[in-house]
Amino acid sequence: MKLTFLGTRGYIERRTKTHYRHAATLIIHRNKKIMIDCGLDWHKQVWRIKPNAIIITHAHPDHAFGLKNGSPCPVYATRATWKLIKNFLIAEPLRHTIFLTKPLTLFGVRFRALANVHSVIAPAISLLIKNNHKKSIFYAGDIAYLPHFKRALKKVTLFIADGSTVTQSLIRKRNGILYGHASISAQLTWCKKSGIKQMIVTHCGNQIVAQSRTSTNQIRQLAKLKNINVTIAHDGFTTKI
Repeated sequence: MKLTFLGTRGYIERRTKTHYRHAATLIIHRNKKIMIDCGLDWHKQVWRIKPNAIIITHAHPDHAFGLKNGSPCPVYATRATWKLIKNFLIAEPLRHTIFLTKPLTLFGVRFRALANVHSVIAPAISLLIKNNHKKSIFYAGDIAYLPHFKRALKKVTLFIADGSTVTQSLIRKRNGILYGHASISAQLTWCKKSGIKQMIVTHCGNQIVAQSRTSTNQIRQLAKLKNINVTIAHDGFTTKI
């Protein structure tokens, strides 16, 4: 199974050659392509990618709005997300629902959706992804907090992180409900406590995009203290699992 990080930019105005398009990841397995998230930057471009399936983690513009005028393939999302994007021009036969209680298998890749804390308005999911070799990947497009993270991350070998901020917490509270983005530092702590040794950072915010070298060194130092191998993905970065 191969992972290609098609885009690695968060919902920010700044962009560079290495972080140009909204975060989207392509899984290639058995010559099939599964795309995770399709933000506004991917409008029209998604037809060039020609995915066989698309999974949307939540209904924010940088994760879903590339599909507002239609999709070239089946799209999978939770009921909450479909409710928010009900006016997108996606043909009814292409609309499929992901359930938190029922794993989804696409072309030999197994996906389990986990509820995470991120947005009050657009409920988000993270994904546990397994290939035939039983290696488990955790994918979080946006995340403020993962309930019961030790149990959720049990046996995970690769953690794909929300790179909105390095150390500063972007978590807020509204009517007693948390929302926002956990720092990379906090997510490294989750990995340390869960025994995860490898992390890839995507969905990069201003801190990483604007100060790439400085931020990269800071993240690597934080990861070194926790004995975790970390990679900051750039657009087009590919790895095999």
